[in-house]
Amino acid sequence: MKPLPELTDFLEGLSEPHILFDAQYRILVSNAAYRRAFSPERSVIGRTCYEVSHHFRVPCDQAGESCPLAQARASGQRERVLHLHHTPKGEEYVDIELTPLRDASGEQAFFVEKMASLKVAHGRSVARGLIGRSPVFQHMLALVARVAPSMATVLLLGESGTGKELVAQAVHDASPRAAKPLVVVDCSSLPETLFESELFGHERGAFTGANTSKPGLVEAASGGTLFLDEVGDIPLPMQVKLLRLLESGTYRRVGSTELRHADIRVVSATHRDLERMVAEGRFREDLYHRLSTFPIALPPLRERREDIALLTQALLARVAPKRAFTVAPQALALLAEQPFTGNVRELRNLLERTTLLCDGDRIEAEHVAQALNSGRRSAGQAPVWAPANATQTRQNGPEQTAPSLQALELAALRERVAAHTGSRAKLAAELGISERSLYRKLKALN
Repeated sequence: MKPLPELTDFLEGLSEPHILFDAQYRILVSNAAYRRAFSPERSVIGRTCYEVSHHFRVPCDQAGESCPLAQARASGQRERVLHLHHTPKGEEYVDIELTPLRDASGEQAFFVEKMASLKVAHGRSVARGLIGRSPVFQHMLALVARVAPSMATVLLLGESGTGKELVAQAVHDASPRAAKPLVVVDCSSLPETLFESELFGHERGAFTGANTSKPGLVEAASGGTLFLDEVGDIPLPMQVKLLRLLESGTYRRVGSTELRHADIRVVSATHRDLERMVAEGRFREDLYHRLSTFPIALPPLRERREDIALLTQALLARVAPKRAFTVAPQALALLAEQPFTGNVRELRNLLERTTLLCDGDRIEAEHVAQALNSGRRSAGQAPVWAPANATQTRQNGPEQTAPSLQALELAALRERVAAHTGSRAKLAAELGISERSLYRKLKALN
């Protein structure tokens, strides 16, 4: 069955990339916007969507990915997913919205797919933006893609160092307000006496030292996004003033009776447990509900270890842009076993320290070990050993021969296997290696 010419003409006139395909995944129509963005040199007509976008030989759901067509068949309605697509610029995250079209008999005959590249995140090593391919990272990113086009207030929840400001930037950049400013308010650094003035501004003579009128950060963010970082540190007396801004969209400068209207979208973040703070009376419940219209949990680095290799390459380019480093597999293995309680920020600091300890252009495990040991000065912290045949001297102790890195890796794997209760495939995914590699390592463990 061929699509109606009117439908083809309609899709061709749309400004966003669209394709139309049948129930056998064959692409029947691609509009001009799609051709410019995703296929400028080769026609996709007659090819399957999963082969074009993913280089798969089978549909997405048979290759371990979410398939919007399969979901639409099951639900009978429009479906959205976030996928990593092959594009002329390399792999990119693409937000997909698929709509099924029914024929005269009511059967799903065609499927229209609208695509929008999520330029703020990458599945490869790049100089800027969010980086990752792990399932938890992609889940978080899918939530960002869903909420960004709306005006909903977003609450980012995550440990220190997980990249909350980067995610706030991603929400802003993927929103209709991207051309306007993103203004960051560091709530933890503002004393209570200055909080209201900094946020709302003040008039001349409002208080001692106010020699001129000054607009606040809310005005600076007009038309854009106001990012309240560490919102859990806002003093209780100031929380009610922020609540009034969120509920009414209005505020007054300090020392003024004029009511002003705020044209802002609010994104906030915290590493604190706000629900517990509400229960303890340290955070207003009504403000919590206002801020958390759409909460997004940011995964700690220990839950996305398969992203460490990607992050390592990207962070090395940032901390040492004039040096082209390669990283030995043993060095990556050692990095992947670290707890990283400080998350991506800790990884960045460790890599910067490592580059200063490496004289060449290849980072070995001994460089990483040396960087790790330089931060372990307190009593009771065991040193991280370098590879086989290397030696290190404990502080105030005799020289000892280092155990091999393979022995350390197997010991760490033994602990992970003992604690793991899922399948072998899940364990391989958590370790960021293939099932075949895991099988070889398990065989070495007998």
